[in-house]
Amino acid sequence: MPHLTSVQIAARIEELYGASLSDLEAHAQDQPPGMLAALLGGHHTLDFAERSITVHRERLEQLVHLERQIGTFEVSHILDCARRLAEAVAVRDTQAATTRAVLQSLGRTDTPEPPAAVPAPPVPAARAVPSR
Repeated sequence: MPHLTSVQIAARIEELYGASLSDLEAHAQDQPPGMLAALLGGHHTLDFAERSITVHRERLEQLVHLERQIGTFEVSHILDCARRLAEAVAVRDTQAATTRAVLQSLGRTDTPEPPAAVPAPPVPAARAVPSR
């Protein structure tokens, strides 16, 4: 099952809320935590995991380059880099699946019309108090 990328997640969030991601982030800062903040946090984590994957993959490629000699010192670096890469992939996969599930459960709705003014209930007539 292919995972959504952070770019696809961002596009879906923008589609749902009808505003750019930067506008939504600015708006969310002034609001109490809610669904928008959760979605933006999920997007941020996914984006960070994707960048981390790129960095660790490139570093691993450098460490195992064909012209590079691999000794005992390099092996520990290769293993550490591979572990970090695996962690970043796990975070990305988990975050993408979770955010995807939340986004699939949401849908954009039309702006609700304001409720019609409800007439106030009639005030009961005051009873005449008998005079003495």
